[in-house]
Amino acid sequence: MHYFVLRHSRQMQKRVKSVPKPAMEALVNADWPGNIRQLENFIERCVIFTQGDELNVLRTELKKPSVRSVTSAAPSFEQAERQAIVDALIAASGRIAGKGGAAERLRLKRTTLQNKMNKLNISRAEYSG
Repeated sequence: MHYFVLRHSRQMQKRVKSVPKPAMEALVNADWPGNIRQLENFIERCVIFTQGDELNVLRTELKKPSVRSVTSAAPSFEQAERQAIVDALIAASGRIAGKGGAAERLRLKRTTLQNKMNKLNISRAEYSG
């Protein structure tokens, strides 16, 4: 963030030398759903409106961080992997290898699928038709 402040200060021939601690905390805690360019554009706007040597952060334009937690919003990779394996086993009637088997459906080697099943405590017997 300091890099962007210094860069845009020089471009606009301003003397912004510091970012106040509350402003820095607001920037760090804001929601930046885009990429780094979104943050840079915001800091550029702040430099434009800054009078003096401390960055004036436009707090009314900051987006609050989303309240949802990562674990409740999306399944973990392990949960998604487990579900994909279970779905493939159900579709293959518990068969792991061979034509139409779970490994083929998942585009995995049989041994890779078996290792993943062991790691995730999945028993093919539960899904045998």
